[in-house]
Amino acid sequence: MASLNKKNVRSYKSASKNTPELILDAAEELMSRRGFHGVSIREIANLAEVHLGSVTYHFGTKENLLEAIYERHAQPMNLRRSDLLAEAARITNLSERLLAIVRAFVVPAFSSQSDVSGGGARFTRVRAILSMEGNEAAQRIIASNFDETSAAFVDAVLECCPRANRSSVVWRCHFLLGSLYYTLVSGERIDRLTHGDSSGADHHRAIDELSHSFAAAFSDLQNNNDTPVTKTEERQT
Repeated sequence: MASLNKKNVRSYKSASKNTPELILDAAEELMSRRGFHGVSIREIANLAEVHLGSVTYHFGTKENLLEAIYERHAQPMNLRRSDLLAEAARITNLSERLLAIVRAFVVPAFSSQSDVSGGGARFTRVRAILSMEGNEAAQRIIASNFDETSAAFVDAVLECCPRANRSSVVWRCHFLLGSLYYTLVSGERIDRLTHGDSSGADHHRAIDELSHSFAAAFSDLQNNNDTPVTKTEERQT
């Protein structure tokens, strides 16, 4: 695989950042483009402009480095989602509350308090690419960092849509996460199919479109009384 041209990425050398932060920034940048398996520790050290031994000294293994990337983003992202869910819970109109709940899930994926320059979006790209790799370490780290807030999101949706089936809500949450991933990894189709009238890099528009689309998808479950087919029923047909 071709190496990343350093001219295409910003330098992470900064007097205001310590060595571990420089390494984390560089690793996150590279993994957001090439995934976990497509990046070497040497490439991370080169982009961070630190000695190779510094990476192993501070993090030991590449898996530990990946876990550190998740840890520095997961906590602020989860806190932001929890705060937005709490704000949404105070809205009395159920349709407006449902939209606010979906936005509470979507907005932190595009921006993170841990990196005001867009770390949330870059981190979500890392998660998207790793999910396509089927990385077992990433799956374990994701579960430990995000399952609790994901369950809170499902519960909040069900409070707005009490007639909805929980499994259907979970499926649509799964589709929402996939849409987030694809939007942040590959927005070029928006530019092409709108003939340049819209930009896939327009995060404000992306947040609005995703939020309204999936608020409608969840709301539909409240009005649809069809019961999903279970595995047992599938075997009997």
